[in-house]
Parts: sequence; C-alpha cells; structure tokens
Amino acid sequence: MQTRACDSLFQTQLALPGRRAGKVRDLYSLPADQGAPRMLLVATDRISAFDVVMPTPIPGKGRLLTAISAGWFGLIRRAHLVDDHVLSLDVPICDGIDPMQRQALDGRTMVCRAAQVVPIECVARGYLAGSGWSEYSAAQQVCGVPLPRGLPQCARLPEPIFTPATKAAEGHDENISFERAAAVVGSSLMERLRDLTLRIYSLAAEHALACGMILADTKFEFGFELDADGRPTDRLLLVDEVLTPDSSRYWPLDGYESGRDQQSFDKQFLRNWLLELVASGRWDKTPPGPAIPAEVVDGTAARYREALTRLFGARSPAELLRG
Repeated sequence: MQTRACDSLFQTQLALPGRRAGKVRDLYSLPADQGAPRMLLVATDRISAFDVVMPTPIPGKGRLLTAISAGWFGLIRRAHLVDDHVLSLDVPICDGIDPMQRQALDGRTMVCRAAQVVPIECVARGYLAGSGWSEYSAAQQVCGVPLPRGLPQCARLPEPIFTPATKAAEGHDENISFERAAAVVGSSLMERLRDLTLRIYSLAAEHALACGMILADTKFEFGFELDADGRPTDRLLLVDEVLTPDSSRYWPLDGYESGRDQQSFDKQFLRNWLLELVASGRWDKTPPGPAIPAEVVDGTAARYREALTRLFGARSPAELLRG
C-alpha cells in the first residue's frame, strides 16, 4: 500500500489475487460467496485527464467518488431501472488486507458481483459540450446523430441523445455510431443499453436540477453477472462507478449561459490548467503528466466535495446506498 500526505492514497498493493489497475480504481478478486465470484474495487486518489494519469493525487477524492456513486446507485435502485453490481461498501474481512490497510481503505471500497463488461461506453448527452461540441462544430452531428444547425456551445439539446464509444484499455476512447456499436455487441443489446442509458440519465438530470446542478453528460458501463463457473449469465448489471465528476459533466444551474464554457464541478478545472501548459508548449498530452500545483489540487478537491454536498448532503455512503 502506498500513501501520500494528507490522508491520500495513490495506489494499493494488497495481497489479493487478480490485481488490475485502471486510471483511478484498483481491482482485486475476492473469495467467492456461496459460489458467486466477487471483486473488490478500490477508489484511489489518482486523477486522469486527456487519458493520462497525473502523478499528483487529489487527497480524499476516492472517498468522495465512492460516496457519490453510493448515492446514485441507491437512487437508481429505488427507481427499479436496472440491477447493479454493488454488494457492500464495507472493507472485507479476509486474508490479504491487514488492519492498517483496512483503515486506509475505509470509505473507498465496493465489494461487487463479478461481471463480463460490455465493451462499449454508454454515453448520454443533454447538452453540447466537450467532444460532442467538437464533432457538432465540424459536421452538425454527434456520433451519427444529426442535430439542428446553429446550436451554440453548451446548448441544451432538443432531447438527450445516446452516443456510444469504444472502451479503450489504453489511450483514448473513440466516439462511434450506434450502428458501429451494434456491430460489436449486437443490435438487441445496444437497443437495451440505449434505453437504459437515457432513462438513467433523465432520472439523474432531474435529481441534479433539483439540487441546483445541470448534468450535461455522463457515461455508464454495463456487464453481465458471472456464474459460479465464471461464465456470463443473462443478468445485466450497471457496473463500475456511476455519475461521479470523473465520468460526468456537472455545471451550476445559476450562472449557466450557452455560447461559452461553463463553470463546473468536475475535473474541467484541472483540464483548463493543463490546456494552458499545452498552449505554452510545456506539455503535449502524453505521459508522463505534469505535477499538479497545490492550488489546482485544492481547487479540484473543492469542486468534488461541493458536488457531493449538493447532490446528497452529508450522509454516509452506506446511508446513501440504502436511501
């Protein structure tokens, strides 16, 4: 286990099998429960931008991500939209995690059902921003979805759209058309994923709006639960994290105005600083990422904290999951 100052966790090295490290989360295999395979997801304080993991952690970010995900999983469960992979938010008691590690992991873990992940990112967009704005500016469409002409940057779309992307193990995800995604996983499954994605987005956007926030866009991952033999079943699950500032674009409702960039509760604050480095020739968007100065670390952490407070208040992750 490697930690940094200020109660920060950059990466883990637990004595558990099957370790995999994503951009933010470390994953491990856990002993099966009544024959069902399980995974341990640990949300570290790593942060990535432009698909590059920065060398500087954002202290406490992993706990904030876990709490925000718990709140959304709880809300989605109560709406009976789709099952999810979360079994527990408690640090498991098992060989491979010692008492000191348990303390560092507290508030950062999800014990989950193992699943075979569908290799398509399911993106919902209600506003024209980010890569969607870039595509629209060039061709008046996003991922093959035609849009009205003359929409300004950050405009609210006539209705939310589904824009899938490939899931890249390394490097950049690629926005693709619905037809191309269907060619990868099948039309029937993609139609189901499109419906679920837009329904979850609509539920979340309504909740966010009531909290004084605009959910501009977000992405989801889905997978099929594995059986005792490690084979995928027909049970579709919402997996990974959900609707956090790492995977979603949140703007304050007050002050929103189309035609320009918006203030945000996500890592756009970090991206803007990095873009200044790119513009001045001090970074080229390739690894390694630059060390993040304290004021950018603090500003990023403050935005994540405010997102949690606005969306779900000060309740514990376990309370949020239960609702």
